[in-house]
Amino acid sequence: MNVELYIESDGICYKPVVESGIEWTTVRKATPSKLTFRVVQDSILAIREGSAVRLTVDGVNLFYGFIFTRKRNKEALVEITAYDQLRYLNNSDTYVYTSKTAADLLKMIVSDFQLNMGMVEDTSYIIPKKAESNKSLFDIIQNALDETLLNTGKMYCLYDEFGTLCLKSIESMKVGILVDAQSGQNYDYSSSIDSDVYNQIKLTFDNETTGKRDVYMAKDTGTINQWGILQYYDTLKEGENGQVKADALLKYYNRVARKLKVSGVVGDSRVRAGCLIGVKLDLGDVKVQNWMLCEKVTHTFHHQEHTMDLTLIGGDFVA
Repeated sequence: MNVELYIESDGICYKPVVESGIEWTTVRKATPSKLTFRVVQDSILAIREGSAVRLTVDGVNLFYGFIFTRKRNKEALVEITAYDQLRYLNNSDTYVYTSKTAADLLKMIVSDFQLNMGMVEDTSYIIPKKAESNKSLFDIIQNALDETLLNTGKMYCLYDEFGTLCLKSIESMKVGILVDAQSGQNYDYSSSIDSDVYNQIKLTFDNETTGKRDVYMAKDTGTINQWGILQYYDTLKEGENGQVKADALLKYYNRVARKLKVSGVVGDSRVRAGCLIGVKLDLGDVKVQNWMLCEKVTHTFHHQEHTMDLTLIGGDFVA
C-alpha cells in the first residue's frame, strides 16, 4: 500500500513525516469530510491554517482540503485537522427561490460562494417556492433534498470528491463489497425503545374556520401492550393531511431502534458515507443479509494497514 500525503503552503509542496497514521472520516449529511494526522515539525516544514492538503492511496485521489486546526506539543509533533470544501457550507445566509430543483439550488449556492462543482445528478422534482432565512447552507440544501425525498422517494448524497462538490443518488453509489464476520474484526450492536420510538401519534391543528382544535391519532395496540404508550406529539401546518401524516409517522417510528457499527473492516478506498454496501451478519436476535447505507465511515491508514469503521443504517437500523 502506497500512502502519500502532501501539504501545499505559499506555493511550496511538502511531503511531511507522518506519525501514528492517518484518519479520514466522512459523514452522510451536513458534515465535511475530515482528515487528521500528526507530522514532525522540522526547520523546513512551513505550514499554516488554510494550507492545502491532499491524500492519495495507491495512486487514487481520496482527499483534498484545507488545514483548519493545528495542535502542538513539546515533542515537536503537530496534530492537524483538515476539512474538504464542504466545510464552507457551514456559512449562513438567506435564500428565497422559486421553481428550482435541489440540484439547481446547489449550483446556485456553489456559484455564490465560489466553490468547485463536480458531477451533479438531476434531482427532477421542482420545488415551487421556498424561503430560508438565516440558516446554514448545509441546512438550506438538506431541506431541499428532504423535500425531494418526500415527493420522489429518492435519496441523494452531497459529498466532496477530491476538491469538487458532487450530488448523487444513493442507488448510484453502490460498492460491490460484502461485510461479514470474516471481513470485520468486531461489531457494536444495540436495540432499544428508549429513543425515537413511538407507538402512538397525536397531531393537532387549530382550525380557525371552526374555532376548534382538530386531533388526528394513529396507534398500534400490539406494541402498546408490549412497551406501554410511547407518544409522539406535534402540531400541523395549514394544508397538511393530518391522518395521512399520523399514519406515516406511526409506520416509521413504531419499531425497535437498532444501531450497528462494524469496526476493523478490511479497508476499501471506494467506501465513503452515502455508499450502499452488502452486509451479512448474524447479530443474535436478528440476521442481516442486505444492502445497508453507510452513515459514517472512518478509514485508518497505519503501518501499511488499511482498516475502516462503519456506522450502518437501513430498515430498523438507525444512526
